[in-house]
Amino acid sequence: MDAASVMTRDVLSVGPDDTVAEAARKLAGRGVSAAPVLDAEGRLLGIVSEGDLMRPFGREKQMHRAWWLNVIAEGLEFAPDFLEYIRLDQRRVRELMQPSVVTVTEEASLPAIADLLDRHHLKRVPVLRDGRVIGIVSRADIVRAVATAPAEIVEPV
Repeated sequence: MDAASVMTRDVLSVGPDDTVAEAARKLAGRGVSAAPVLDAEGRLLGIVSEGDLMRPFGREKQMHRAWWLNVIAEGLEFAPDFLEYIRLDQRRVRELMQPSVVTVTEEASLPAIADLLDRHHLKRVPVLRDGRVIGIVSRADIVRAVATAPAEIVEPV
């Protein structure tokens, strides 16, 4: 079995200029945890996950925000870091995405894809043809393939 036989073909993608909120709505609307980031010509620029989108809203940022709110309350001047923080909700996908993406071709074998996912601690890998995303293979896709056709997954030794 190869990537083409198990990949999801209807791939949700986001644009580099989408806001965090727009990307989050797209992911939530499709029930997926990550999406390739494509430019206007459909070329892969990176990948963005729920974890990437959550990063600016984590506990560390909230504590930092609380400190800045105290600064404001005391009438001190705004620091550049604070001004950056208050623009947080306007951040774009390009600022949070992972630009280095492990990809495969549609001919990649499932064992090879499983090895890539494991080696790089990934949950999914985009499938490219001529530099364009044509699908995505997730860990769940591989597990489904193993459940339905385990003999076809194992490569001969």
